[in-house]
Amino acid sequence: MSTTGTETEVSPELLEEGRRAYALDREHVFHSWVAQGSFDPMVVTRAEGSHVWDGEGRRLIDFSSQMVNTNIGHQHPRVVEAIQEQARTLCTIAPAHVNPARSEAARLIAELAPGDLNHVFFTNAGADAVEHAIRMARLHTGRRKVLSAYRSYHGGTELAVNVTGDPRRFANDVGDAGVARFMPAYPYRSYFHSSSPGEETERALRHLEDTILLEGPDTLAALILESIPGTAGIYVPPPGYMAGVRALTRKYGIVYIADEVMAGFGRSGRWFSVDHWDVEPDLMTFAKGVTSGYVPLGGVAISEAIYETFRERPYPGGLTYSGHPLACATAVATIGAMRDEGMVEHAAWLGENVFGPGLAEIAERHRSVGETRGLGCFWAVELVKNRETREPLAPYGGSSSAMGEVVGAVKAGGVLPFANYNRIHVAPPLNISEEVARRGLEILDAALEVADRHAD
Repeated sequence: MSTTGTETEVSPELLEEGRRAYALDREHVFHSWVAQGSFDPMVVTRAEGSHVWDGEGRRLIDFSSQMVNTNIGHQHPRVVEAIQEQARTLCTIAPAHVNPARSEAARLIAELAPGDLNHVFFTNAGADAVEHAIRMARLHTGRRKVLSAYRSYHGGTELAVNVTGDPRRFANDVGDAGVARFMPAYPYRSYFHSSSPGEETERALRHLEDTILLEGPDTLAALILESIPGTAGIYVPPPGYMAGVRALTRKYGIVYIADEVMAGFGRSGRWFSVDHWDVEPDLMTFAKGVTSGYVPLGGVAISEAIYETFRERPYPGGLTYSGHPLACATAVATIGAMRDEGMVEHAAWLGENVFGPGLAEIAERHRSVGETRGLGCFWAVELVKNRETREPLAPYGGSSSAMGEVVGAVKAGGVLPFANYNRIHVAPPLNISEEVARRGLEILDAALEVADRHAD
């Protein structure tokens, strides 16, 4: 049997099941974000901890956490047991009724959330959390327009994809969603010709305030911003930027929505990434890591001021599965496991002692690496053709044969990466061991020899 890394048995029955699943997938399943005919998806036959096994029985280190959501790793026994117990007790109930799992999940999230975000509206995932947060902001302010950053991603549903600021919105954007955009602070590819992080913060905030004034403050309901943008590049805001954004939203009476769908629940080494800058939003969207993806769940954490808007006024929105017992029991168990096992602290330690230094060393060895950046278990390796010009190895909004070769080399070495445009993202489970994390970096290091062949 062909394996990569440590030899691990995958039974013939699982391999045969995987082959049958692949055939049925290609016959019946319609996949997202790809042309259907040429798509050749990888079969996953098994997953455990920080590893997955593909359709050939090869073991891969999961440096993607799938969709950057499997924060506690695969098949965590405590969470699996909680799902089983909840299924035996109460599988489902209408959202109008109280269920203990939802009440406890809301309590825990409110306890962890910054500021006075003491109320939680549960959704099915991140995109509908964004949709409802914007609806709340519009009703709260009586305004319509929403400010969002270029190089951002907020979800695939109608409004969320229009609020998105990267090319995935292009085919869906008809320009009537009430969205205005601004250039974010992004030091590596500065839109403001900045030469230092401080200069980037100053110029980006001046641009944002100009945008607010030119759009008309009294027309703006909300500003939505990923605390650390995820699929758009994991570009960490420079010092002072997030506090400056918050100050501008307060100055002009704009609801500040922190999008923590990908960056939340320990991903960057804090429970929520806004905590790095002591920022308190009016609304906060979450999903992904709240259940480690075991059962779909998202939500909006709501400040007291916005809650008061709906104390006597009905909120015109809801979902059949809002606060679903299986999902909420999963969230309770996930948060408990993260707390008891110190996963958030471990993620911070890995970022400071393994990923940060390790990726910096990799950058020194490879001329194809323009920059490495991140926090906790949330890092990006930006690949370029030329370090001086910073020409990306794949165009913005697309891919290239060079990037395809690099991703293939990473997988052949035994790592399942998260790749987007010209970047490889390093986003493993928060409880990955130091040994496995370092092994993953070694594999990435070797694979980048392929990228170097395409760089000047």
